[in-house]
Amino acid sequence: MMNDQSGLCLICNAEMTVGDRGNLAVHVDHNHEDGHVRGLLCARCNNGLGCFQDDPELMVAAAAYIMRDQMIHKKEK
Repeated sequence: MMNDQSGLCLICNAEMTVGDRGNLAVHVDHNHEDGHVRGLLCARCNNGLGCFQDDPELMVAAAAYIMRDQMIHKKEK
């Protein structure tokens, strides 16, 4: 799986490290309902999904929140 992904996180494309416990350590991401493995993610992205409870609507709302803030700051400049 690591070779199939070229060693990159499927979300942020960061190069991941095997055996490291840092932000770029490899994590096997899976669906918590049925255990299906979705792919390999860096620790940062895997933890992010967990914080948002794998809820796509919540993640979209968070992205909209960040985008709205960025647009406000662009207008202020």
